[in-house]
Order: sequence, then C-alpha cells, then structure tokens
Amino acid sequence: MRSLVAILPLAVAARNIGPRQSSQKITVDVTQRYQIIDGFGISEAFQRANDILNLKEPKQTQVLDLLFNTTNGAGFTIVRNGIGSSPSNANDWMITFAEDPGSPTSAPIYTWDGKDSGQLWFSQQAAKRYGVKTFYGDAWSAPGFMKTNKDDANGGTVCGLPGATCSSGDWRQAYADYLVQYVKFYAEAGINVTHLGFVNEPDLKTAYASMLVNGTQAADFIKVLHPTLAKNNMSHIVITCCEATGWSVQSQYTQQLKAAGVESMVGVITAHTYTSGISGSQPTSQKVWETECSDLSGGWSTAWYSNGGSGDGYTWANNIHTGLTTGNVSAYLWWVGTQDRATNNNNNEKLILVDGQDYQVSKRLWAYAQYSRTVRPGAVRVKALGGSGLKTTAFVNVNGKLAVNVINTGADAVSISLSGSNGSAVQAWVTDNTHDMEATPASITEGTVTGSVPGRGMVSFVIL
Repeated sequence: MRSLVAILPLAVAARNIGPRQSSQKITVDVTQRYQIIDGFGISEAFQRANDILNLKEPKQTQVLDLLFNTTNGAGFTIVRNGIGSSPSNANDWMITFAEDPGSPTSAPIYTWDGKDSGQLWFSQQAAKRYGVKTFYGDAWSAPGFMKTNKDDANGGTVCGLPGATCSSGDWRQAYADYLVQYVKFYAEAGINVTHLGFVNEPDLKTAYASMLVNGTQAADFIKVLHPTLAKNNMSHIVITCCEATGWSVQSQYTQQLKAAGVESMVGVITAHTYTSGISGSQPTSQKVWETECSDLSGGWSTAWYSNGGSGDGYTWANNIHTGLTTGNVSAYLWWVGTQDRATNNNNNEKLILVDGQDYQVSKRLWAYAQYSRTVRPGAVRVKALGGSGLKTTAFVNVNGKLAVNVINTGADAVSISLSGSNGSAVQAWVTDNTHDMEATPASITEGTVTGSVPGRGMVSFVIL
C-alpha cells in the first residue's frame, strides 16, 4: 500500500465527455488536515431494536446487513443505546434496572433483564457479526426516584444538583453509580461501552423519559461522574455532553461547561439538529458529534431527490456534508435505524420501515452509506475545494486509502478526472434516483482517475 505522506496536493479537474456535462475543478490537499472521524451511526432505542429481533430469517440478517455491512449496506460503526429509566416496558419505554432503595445512601437494588429493550441483542449482533467497536450509552433521564419530580418523565432533575434540593437527599452519587452499573452489565455481556452520556435533550420536557438540566448543573454532575468512572477503572470511557435539541442551544451549554472548568473532563461535545441546524463549529477544543437527527414531518418516503424535500436522501447527503465541513464533526448519527408503520404516523424518522415480516429501505440510508462505507473510523478529513455546483469532502483513511465524496447539486451530470494521486487503482459508487450505492465506472491511467457524477447525485471515489 502506498504512503500518502509524500503525496503532493491532489488536483481534481473535470473534462467534458458529453454535451450535457460541465467542466469543473476540485482540489484536494492531503497535507491540510482537520478532524479525525470516529464514524457514522444510529440508535435503536425505545424498543426499536425489537423491530429487527422479531424478524424471521433471512430478513433479520438482511436488515442487519443493510445497517452494518460494508459491501451491501450502510457500514455503520457507532451504536447509540438508550439507558433505561422508566418503571416498565409499557408503550415503547426503556425500563430501568434500579428499584428505589429508600435513600441515596442505602444499598442500591439492581435487577437486570438481560435484554435492555432489545438493545443488548442488537449491540451483540453489531459487535460479533460486523466488528462494531463504538457503543454509546446515553440516558434520557435518571430513574424517577432520584429526581425532583419523582418521575422519569416530564422534566425534573437529579436531586442534589444546584437548585435541585429534595427531602430524600442528594442522589448525584447514586446516579453516577447507576451509570457505572450499566457499563458493567454490558461488559458482562461482551459489549464494551466506549462513550457515556447522562442526559438527552436537557432543554426539553416531554411526556416520556426526560430531564431538565442547564449547563451549570451538567458541569456539577460531571464533577461527580468523572471521578466515579476513575474509581471503577473506567477512565477510558468517554463522557459526553449534552445532547441539546439544537446546535445553537448546545453552543450555550458548551460555553457553560467551559466556564465551570469541566471541558477537559468531557471527551465529546454532543448535539442534535432539531431546533437549529449546523451553522458553525462548537466553541470547544474537544471532539464534537452530531448524535441525533431525523425528519419528523411528512409521510414515509423512499425518494432520493424530490425537489429538495426534507425527507429525501439527497437532502441528508448535503446535511452530512455540512456537518463534516461546517461543523467539523467527528461523527454524524441518525435517530433510529428501524421503525414500524404505526409509530408517529409512519414518518421519516427511520431509515428502514419494518412492516410485519417485510421491510422497505429509504434513500437516506444510502446517503449515509456513501460516507460510512468509504470514510472509516480513524480517517482524517483533508482539504477539498469543489467547483461550481459540487460539494466535496476528502479523507485519508487509516489504511492509506483516499476517499473523495462528491455531491452534484446541479441538474446535469458532471464528468471529472482526478489527477496526481499516484494511485494504482480506483473504485467508485453512485447513489441517485435509480442507484443505491452501486459500482459506477471509474478508471485510472498513469495516475489520472476519470469518472462522472450524475445530476443531483453523489459519487464516492476511493483511490488505492
């Protein structure tokens, strides 16, 4: 395998091979490096994992392949699991494994069902079958008995945090111990939790598991959780914060974490994009993940391009591009991988619709595949400047392969040539209205790669 260290800046220029194909220029400079990529992923929280678990073979494996296989699926490398807090499995709740011991200083009472709303099985499949190594446990709330409102839903916060005094006492340490026990249960089942979050959308109160926490309160709890992990020989586990509903709201939380002096204790700043999209980088020197996004409006769609509709694959390919370039994110996660037809009026918050013993795949999954299958964990984003109407990202993978992802925002196809790579082989895959990350012609002659990107389409080139 060739080394990229000595490669000169890569020039990518377009050449006309058809009457409707414009001539554009892209420049890639592998010496200009940005963030390291941790991966792309999904969640199957709130019992969504059971959608797959209940499928019969061969369709169960087919859906798992669509999510994790690097040859015929999305090749996801991160699983985000919800840490249960609810009193039962009613509706689609995630059940807690703790009972109220009566006081925060009493011995905890833990009962683990070995299922975790189907998430443990799902994680085991991802690890054993597909080699996934990044597992993110994230709590939507602490168990209700630890909170000011005595309920894991409808807001409230952990007793003992600033401004949260309870007659039952201070439950901060008990909550930290609860999160550590979650990690232990998963480890006993063969899954190593790598990232740990203690709150989700702390700026939003909902009728299901939710907890209101401001940045100052989050920092206070981090000062408890950080040494608790260390005491349990878990300092390698990355603490995340704070999963705010929007990018701009998370920026406020990030500033508060910094002001409280805990930024160095937080390995990854996490944010969602529901109330505000990615418009810049987070104010931190730590890694940043976009950990939840989806389209919550409109009916189920399998379209790639539908005049820029928010649920189509083309839109989300562009959103991922923005996250990687404008947001400098190291990971970009979708909300849920699968969901049934009945939930939330069969909208577009899922990538795969599981309908009884059948399933349908959205083009949003293939938008992710274009990145996740070609840009693997540990890859480094490098400088890429696209021509008019093109959005380009480029990454140097750990194995030395150079991935160049090109979105054509115009209606007409663009022919391109990639020169100066010193590569000996090239592969390319296309996604558009009629292709789902399928191999597309690309050739290399004396170091020059030639290929084409269809109108409103996306092609990923991997140079060996």
